[in-house]
Amino acid sequence: MSGKKLSCDVVVIGGGATGVGVLRDAVMRGLSAILVERVDLGQGTTGRYHGLLHSGGRYVVSDPESATECAEENAILTRIHPDAVEATGGLFVAVAGDDESYPDRFLAGAQATGVPTAEITVAEALRREPRLNPQIFRAFEVHDGTVDGWRMVWGAADSARQYGAQVLTYHRVTGIEVRDGAVAAVICHGDKTGEDVTIDCRAVVNAAGPWAGKIAELAGEHDVEVVPGRGIMIAMNHRLVNRVVNRCVYPADGDILVPVHTVSIIGTTDARAADPDRLAIEPAEVQQMLDAGEQLIPGFRQARALHAWAGARPLLKDRRVSADDTRHMSRNMSVITHDVRGLVTVAGGKLTTYRLMAARTMDAVCEVLGENRTCRTADEAVATGSTYKVTHRLGEVEKAKKASHGLPDPDPVICECELVTKSMITELLAEQPTATFDDLRRQLRIGMGPCQGGFCASRTAGIAHESGCWSAAQSTELLRLFLKNRWNGIYPILSGAQAREASLDEWIYQGTYAMDSLPVTDLPAGAELVSATPYPSPGPNPAAVTDAGGVAPADAGGVAPAAGAGQSAAVASSTAAGSPGGTGALGGVPVDPSGEGK
Repeated sequence: MSGKKLSCDVVVIGGGATGVGVLRDAVMRGLSAILVERVDLGQGTTGRYHGLLHSGGRYVVSDPESATECAEENAILTRIHPDAVEATGGLFVAVAGDDESYPDRFLAGAQATGVPTAEITVAEALRREPRLNPQIFRAFEVHDGTVDGWRMVWGAADSARQYGAQVLTYHRVTGIEVRDGAVAAVICHGDKTGEDVTIDCRAVVNAAGPWAGKIAELAGEHDVEVVPGRGIMIAMNHRLVNRVVNRCVYPADGDILVPVHTVSIIGTTDARAADPDRLAIEPAEVQQMLDAGEQLIPGFRQARALHAWAGARPLLKDRRVSADDTRHMSRNMSVITHDVRGLVTVAGGKLTTYRLMAARTMDAVCEVLGENRTCRTADEAVATGSTYKVTHRLGEVEKAKKASHGLPDPDPVICECELVTKSMITELLAEQPTATFDDLRRQLRIGMGPCQGGFCASRTAGIAHESGCWSAAQSTELLRLFLKNRWNGIYPILSGAQAREASLDEWIYQGTYAMDSLPVTDLPAGAELVSATPYPSPGPNPAAVTDAGGVAPADAGGVAPAAGAGQSAAVASSTAAGSPGGTGALGGVPVDPSGEGK
C-alpha cells in the first residue's frame, strides 16, 4: 500500500482519557506505541464530561465494585495530575421528600466499599454551602473533586511523548490488517494531511469508546456490543457551590451539581442513544435538569443557563437489564481479549478510573505478547504545564496594571470572564501555529465563562490575524465556525436572560460586523473537523421568545453563529487589541452540545 509507513509494538485507537492512558502505560513499560485519533485528543466522551472526580459515593449502593475503584483512583489521580484536579471535597445531602431509608444504606455501603465518608450535621453542611436547600435532613462529607478532562488527557499524552510515544490526531482508522489470525497493521488516513498511513504492529488496543464496536468489526470481530448511554448537562453562569453536591438517593437524573472553574454544571440524564454521533437534547430534559437544580439550591433557576451539551457513555451491553435501561447498566470496566490474536478492547468504566482501565488493558496486552512488564503509572506524576487558576491570573493582571503606571496596558485582558491576556494567546499560537479556534478555547478557556465568547471571540480572531498565524479570511471563517458550533449548545436553553444575551451578540456580529453578508471562504485543512459530532439544524424553539422581552431570534438561523462569514480584515484587525469596534464586558454565545466547554 502506498503512503507513509510506521511500526511499533502497540497501536492505540482512540484519543480519549482511556486511550491516552493506555499509550502512557505502554511506553512506561518499555513498549513502543502509537496512538491514532480521528479528531483531536479528548473530543469524544472525555470532552463531554460532567467535570466530576468521583469519590465512589455515588456507587456504594448501586455498584460496590465501581465505588471501591473510584475511591482508590481518586487518591491516585489527585496525586499524579495536580494541574488537572481540584480537590473540592463533596457532600451527599438528603432533601425533604427523599427516601428516608437511603442515607443509612449509603453509610453502610460506604463502610463496606472503603469509600471515605463522614456524617456531618445539617447546620455544618449549611455553613459550608449556604445556598443549599435548608430542608435537608442528612448530610455526608466525601472526597469528591473536579477534573479538567482535557488537561488530564494532554498531560498524559505529553508524558507519553517524553517516553517516545507518537500521537496521530486527525487520523481516521480505515482498516486493520489480520494475518495468520493475528493483527499485523492498522491503516489510517490523515484528514489534515491527506496521507494514508500504515502502522505495522504486534498488538492493537481498541479504546474507541462508544465507537469500539465499529473498530472491532474492522478486524472481523463482532462480539463488542457497546450501548451508548446519552447524558445531558447544563452549565450555569456562576460557581453556585464550592464543593460537589450530590443528592443522597439511588442514582437518578440531575442529582449532582459540580463546580468547574468559573461555572457550575448540573447533570445528568441517562438514556440509550441510537447513534453516539448524533445526541439530541430534548426540551423536557432541560427543564428536568433545572428543576433538579432548584431542589438542591433554591433560586437555581435565577442563575443564567449558559449552554447544554450531551455525551455518550460507552457501556457494554448488560444482559441483566433491558437493552434500553442504561441507567442500571454496570459502570464496571471490561477488557476483552479477542480471537484475533493481539486485539484487545477496553470499554465501560469512567473518567475517574481511566488509569486503572489502562493498567488492566496493558496487563492483557503484555500477556498476549508474552511480555512480563509491570505498570508504573501510579508512581510517577504527570509533568504539569503552564496552568493557571483564575485567582492566579487576577494577581498577574493586577501586578501588570500597577507596573504600567497608568500607561496603556501592553498585555490587555482579552477574555474578562477567564482573565485570558493577549500574551497568553500569542504565546500559544507561537507554539501551535495550526491551532484552531476550538484549540484555543480548550487550552485557554477563551469564551468558556459567563461571557461565552460574545466579545472575546472577535478579539481573539483579530489577535490570531495580527500575529500572522491566520489570514484575515481564515480568522473570520474560523470565528464563524466557532460561533456556529456554540449556537448549537445555546439553542436548547434559549430563554430569559440568555435569549437577551444572544440578541446582543446578534447585534455585534451582524449589526457591527455584517457577518451575514460577508463571502464564505475555505477553511484551513482540517479546521472543519473541530466539531467531532455533526448536528442537524434545529427547528424553531418556542422557548426562545418566552420571557425574553421580545428580543430573541426568530429561529435557529437568526443569530450570527448560524450566519455565513468570510474574509474581512476589518473584523480581524479592529478587534485585535480589544478596541471599541465589538468589545465590551460580557456577551453570551454558548458552546456546542458536544459538551466541550464547561
